[in-house]
Amino acid sequence: MIAQRLRAVRQTLSDIGRSREIVSVFLKYGYEDLALRLHLPRLMGLPTRRLRAEADSVRDLTQPQKLRRALEELGPTFVKAGQILSSRSGIMPPEFIEELVRLQDSVSSLPFETIRRVVEEELKRPVSDVFSEIDEQPIGSASMAQVHRARLRTGERVVIKVQRPDIRRTVETDLHILERLAQLLESQIEETRAWQPCALIGQLRRDLLRELDFTVEAGNLQRFQRQFAGEPDLKLPRVWVTESTSGLLVMEFMDGEKMGRFLEDESNGPLRPRLARRLGDLMLKQIFVHGFFHADPHPGNLLILPGPQLCFIDFGKMGFLSQGQRDHFGRLVVAIAELDESSATRALVDLADLGSHQESTRLEVDMADFIHRNFNVPMAQFSFQRVAKELLTLISRHRLFVSPDIVLMLNAFGQLEETVRQLDPGHDLMAQARPFLRDLRLRRLKPKEIWKSIFRGGDEVVSLWRTLPRDVKTLVGKLKEGEARVTLRHDGLEPLRVSLDQVTNRIAFSIVLASLMMANALIIHARMPPLWHGVPVVGLVGFFVTAVLGLWLLVSILRHGRM
Repeated sequence: MIAQRLRAVRQTLSDIGRSREIVSVFLKYGYEDLALRLHLPRLMGLPTRRLRAEADSVRDLTQPQKLRRALEELGPTFVKAGQILSSRSGIMPPEFIEELVRLQDSVSSLPFETIRRVVEEELKRPVSDVFSEIDEQPIGSASMAQVHRARLRTGERVVIKVQRPDIRRTVETDLHILERLAQLLESQIEETRAWQPCALIGQLRRDLLRELDFTVEAGNLQRFQRQFAGEPDLKLPRVWVTESTSGLLVMEFMDGEKMGRFLEDESNGPLRPRLARRLGDLMLKQIFVHGFFHADPHPGNLLILPGPQLCFIDFGKMGFLSQGQRDHFGRLVVAIAELDESSATRALVDLADLGSHQESTRLEVDMADFIHRNFNVPMAQFSFQRVAKELLTLISRHRLFVSPDIVLMLNAFGQLEETVRQLDPGHDLMAQARPFLRDLRLRRLKPKEIWKSIFRGGDEVVSLWRTLPRDVKTLVGKLKEGEARVTLRHDGLEPLRVSLDQVTNRIAFSIVLASLMMANALIIHARMPPLWHGVPVVGLVGFFVTAVLGLWLLVSILRHGRM
């Protein structure tokens, strides 16, 4: 019991210090208006004027750049929050999404002795029992983990990904603070409710806790290996499951050249067209065939091995598309390629899982404009990244909400297209995608798939038919007993009610003060005893109390920024 109380006290003290740090950083980057609306500086005793002066150094940055810088400065929890925000279409403006996908997660490396201690804690035995050697110099360092080369006692060369000590406690503290801030935002600032801050932080908690468990990444890699088993020109690292834990990941060391360096070497010219086609083929299979894809395929996560062979690394960030999402996205791409704005609009609405849309005419007009501007151009001028950006803008403008995995897929495909173009500027990725889209359409028309759809629909009808009598009986019973009722909600009136309460209270308080002043004046005029230097003591005390109350009212008005 005492230990629990001590932990609670430490957590509270940690929350206070970290909360001040978080609010200070956002004030530094120009978010004082939001902080003031939530009364955060006053609650935490922060000097907003001094922090505004410090913010002069970032005044020339755009708002999206300020948000990205603030998130990077606050560390891994906030970097991950920014990445989730960048995948929430219909919420973040496109210019913010474009900036947030550039979030960087790199910090200075930890001393090797710290890494050794963490490895031994995870293995529950000395390092020498498992590894014959570990390179003390890291090959990668991020806010959550650090990567080192090593060699197993059995002779295999590996890399070990070691979780930073105390990162779980840091993340838990940040999540606890963010959950309270999200509740405050939803209750105090109505326009933020469309963002669903509490749901966003809930997703952040799930994603971060999953990312802090390296066994999940090991599972991602094993699934990726299964879906590409026997694939030519592709090699994936082996994972040592028995030596891996939630805080330690042991994988095969892949001795290859990073894609970035490969692109800089002009002598690799003859190999590039073949690799461009192979890379495009692998990404299209991930999206349209398997539905499980690498969500961060930037050049740093791609290696070129002798052969040449392609190799993906870092499987912490993956995406998943259901069969239905793949079908809808395939229909959207086909309709756009055929310049059919009506079919493209229906496919986009289905992809957003709405079934119908109130502004379908306006959406169809915007879709036609989108198709005309982007798909009536020479292939050399076509850019999937630009198309994805404009599609997200269209989705945001019409307040459609597509799955975060769809946005992840668009961003991943954009990254890969840029790499393919660097390998072979003349490669036609859309032409390469046509067989996959054709197979997707043909698969839906196969008798087996049609029968599956019919049986699924039949199951739903039977289920509805079975439950309908009971549901109707329950509803009729509630109507008879007077339990059924219609609830009307008046969203958006709460701030008005609060403002009216404040105005009414201040008016009433002012009337009371005026009455006290008049009463004190009458007492002094009547010279009611006891007297002090000829002036009634009761009147003097009354004037003093009235002055204090009036000053308190004035300070309260000024503190809230409104006279």
